[in-house]
Amino acid sequence: MVAVMSQDQHIFMNVKQVAEYLHLNEKKIYALVNEERIPATKITGKWLFPRELVDRWMLDSAHGGLMTNRLVIAGSDDPLLYRLIMTFADETGSHALISYSPTGTRLGLELLQANRIDACGIHWGPNQESHTRHPALLRQYPQFRQWVLIRLFRREQGLMVSRRIEQRKLQPENLFDREFRWTMRQSGAGAQRFLMEVLSGYGTSTEKLNCVATALSEREAAANIAMGQADVAPGARAAANEYGLAFIPFGWESFDLTLPRSIWFRRLFQDLIARLRSTECKAMAKQLSGYDLREAGELVWGDE
Repeated sequence: MVAVMSQDQHIFMNVKQVAEYLHLNEKKIYALVNEERIPATKITGKWLFPRELVDRWMLDSAHGGLMTNRLVIAGSDDPLLYRLIMTFADETGSHALISYSPTGTRLGLELLQANRIDACGIHWGPNQESHTRHPALLRQYPQFRQWVLIRLFRREQGLMVSRRIEQRKLQPENLFDREFRWTMRQSGAGAQRFLMEVLSGYGTSTEKLNCVATALSEREAAANIAMGQADVAPGARAAANEYGLAFIPFGWESFDLTLPRSIWFRRLFQDLIARLRSTECKAMAKQLSGYDLREAGELVWGDE
């Protein structure tokens, strides 16, 4: 009975035990908990640490992520990235977990900050300003010093419009009339930020539009139009083409991937970049249209 109790006590460790186990002081353990950087659970007001998960966390940290067989990406939605990752996951099979969950830029960064994901796709304004806007956005998160920015591509951004509306040959400002039904994106999405800036240039705002739905991804916004539930939505040319929609261009933007330096060196991530630069991916981008892959895979910020 005594031996069993001793073994059970090692399944979960308290703050003092995990501090001794990691050779750290208890203050540092609480700091790691507050930053959500160490596996922990709170039960009846006390923090407990599953030893098995702590061991895995230490192993991954010690090897800079090289031994981790997963690549979990969230953040901004994009048709080319989605297809690339789905193909990668299918070919990898059960040898690794490779996934992509479009959440919007802001929520993706919050998940990255909480160590829930490995990388986050972002786009936050026009291409010519991305070199200042993207780093400024990342600096709003405590862990930004551990992150790097990798350029995936540039893409054409604008308004996705139903073919029925296209036939009327209207000017963009005509679409702000209450006659037209808009699908918005959620707060914190790069596409919604883009739309707000476009509207500001015309002296109007989202509050004045006839908003009938809020889409949580670019593809959902395009689907709303394709199914006749809306007339206009912000989005990329590629998403419009996927759903057979018309497109009104408003310029180009940089689509970057934010990730910790340790993830940058993972074999799976380097394999993803190699696929991004491949002939097959370039053909896929050409088919979707609205992409520029000349800087694909380049480090654009964070090598300090």
